[in-house]
Amino acid sequence: MNTARKPRAPVGAMSASLLALLAASAAGADDATFTSTRGLGVTAGAQIYAHICQGCHMPQGNGAVGAGYYPKLAGDASLASWRLVVLTILGGKNGMPPFGLPPEAANVIRTVDLSDAQIADVANYIETHFGNHFPHKVTAAEVAALRRDVRID
Repeated sequence: MNTARKPRAPVGAMSASLLALLAASAAGADDATFTSTRGLGVTAGAQIYAHICQGCHMPQGNGAVGAGYYPKLAGDASLASWRLVVLTILGGKNGMPPFGLPPEAANVIRTVDLSDAQIADVANYIETHFGNHFPHKVTAAEVAALRRDVRID
């Protein structure tokens, strides 16, 4: 029986590696690409949902409870109001950041400014997936009209 121990990395080296990894991941939150919509295309509801929304609302729209409450989107009858969906995306709600800010304001509070077409597309995606089957197709023009009415406090 071989009882020889394998050499281990010094504790200091392991600690330094771990600290470097943590610092790199924390730096990502301060990187402009962390909240960037680059690569999402002009209208890409599924990609926008995957990139921005599913972190809280979950991949299948089931919502989550833990450090906060993230409402489910799956089978939610209140989503029949396309205006409610669009106004929530534009202005945020209950800790959800607004995604309808001008770019200069979006940079200050670390969120993204989605275009009217992107908001329409992600609203349509939410309203036609996760067991939702709402017939109204939101247009970019409808989002633009609602954008004027959004107040961000």
